[in-house]
Amino acid sequence: MDTNLKTSIWQQFGAAIDYLAETMNVCPDELWLAPLWQTPDTKPEFAQFWYVSYHTLFWLDLYLTGTEDGFVPPAPFTLIEQYDGGPLPERVYTKDELLNYLVDCRQRCKATIEALTEETIALRCYFSWGECSFLELLIYNLRHVHGHASQLNMLLGQQGIPTPDYPTQSLIKLS
Repeated sequence: MDTNLKTSIWQQFGAAIDYLAETMNVCPDELWLAPLWQTPDTKPEFAQFWYVSYHTLFWLDLYLTGTEDGFVPPAPFTLIEQYDGGPLPERVYTKDELLNYLVDCRQRCKATIEALTEETIALRCYFSWGECSFLELLIYNLRHVHGHASQLNMLLGQQGIPTPDYPTQSLIKLS
């Protein structure tokens, strides 16, 4: 697969992950458990900073595999996130736990992109929401991470918390 395409995908995906990491880092303890928005359709617990961070990382991790079949997140995380509208995890995950998960996901994402071939980008991926190529799934995954990072960043800004600048590229380079 074209090296320039891999580099471009990684620089943007890595920037989205970096943006999420920086946003999580600046979240003060008093907002980690606070519901950050309210809608009639959203349980307040699902709008807490920690949960949105966890949700983002869980799906980042899962989508890097290309399938739900056989996916198991690392301990202490569980598969509960796969159940749409289901219960919350048994406990609140700490910022350190989620930042460590983010580091693992960043490394896996970088390795996945480095290993891309013409064959792997064409693989078909099937989810309850539809089907796509692995390349399209990577782009969808990038958009998902970026969307939630921006959402959390905006919500912190609305609380008067100084937020990180929007990165244009990852500072970590492909091998």
